[in-house]
Amino acid sequence: MIGFDIGGTKCAACIGEEQNGILNILNKKVIDTDLKISPYEMIDRMCELAESMTDDFSKIGISCGGPLDSKTGVIQSPPNLVGWDDVRIVEYLKKRYGGTVKLQNDANACAVAEWKYGAGKGCQNMVFLTFGTGLGAGLILDGKLYAGTNDMAGEAGHIRLSQYGPVGYGKAGSFEGFCSGNGIAQLGQMLAREKLQSGQSVSYCENMEKLSEITAKSIAECARKGCEDAIEVYRTCGERLGCGLSVLIDILNPERIVIGSIFQRAENLLREPMQAVIDRECLPASARVCKVVPAELGEQIGDYAALAVAGM
Repeated sequence: MIGFDIGGTKCAACIGEEQNGILNILNKKVIDTDLKISPYEMIDRMCELAESMTDDFSKIGISCGGPLDSKTGVIQSPPNLVGWDDVRIVEYLKKRYGGTVKLQNDANACAVAEWKYGAGKGCQNMVFLTFGTGLGAGLILDGKLYAGTNDMAGEAGHIRLSQYGPVGYGKAGSFEGFCSGNGIAQLGQMLAREKLQSGQSVSYCENMEKLSEITAKSIAECARKGCEDAIEVYRTCGERLGCGLSVLIDILNPERIVIGSIFQRAENLLREPMQAVIDRECLPASARVCKVVPAELGEQIGDYAALAVAGM
């Protein structure tokens, strides 16, 4: 199987094979994404990488940020891929190689990967949340990927959790606004500004001029040292994470919610406030059967995701 992982900064081609339910990544090559050339020239470059590693193009999977149409195989102007407007990538690769070619947005592809090879293995009903720079989601329902009418299912990051709050997904107070790398940085900046203006010190920010340098990582580093202001930022994030998950648990009744990236690295800061809200807000029968766990595929999830699409 061949997987193409298309991102706004990097693109990767990887080769893998599945044996006894285990996916082995055999080889991988990465190149910078060049938005100055046409999308099809960029696709050609990825093809050249793959051709240098294998001559078997019978199964190809593509993972790419949306919006896209998985049914027709068209990439539809993702915000991180300027100029990639109505790119008929599936048709293009089928003409070049024959065989099967499948396309999924990256959150759905990651959901399939964690479901088949990671923390969601064995589940029939699973929600996957990216929890990285933004908050993407993928849904596995009744043992299959659910993409919705036009590939827009699972856009949980757009759910408004509060009228006011950090901005994510173009909406103040959204799930993504509170629960993403950018959102945590915004929460930290809001708290730091409030304290600095009232003459208090802030563990993760020296002065007002440094506000723009605040990141989720820098706040987490202070929180792990026991700094209460930094812990407060992650407590707020954890509480809002619990609010968002409670909505998903009550509506979808999953048996597992798998969360990647920041949750994997900062579970000790997020778990307790998240769980307290779930216990308070959810229907007990739904909460009782649902486990919230960190993703297992780590930094290689993009490779697994593209190959998992090839194997769908």
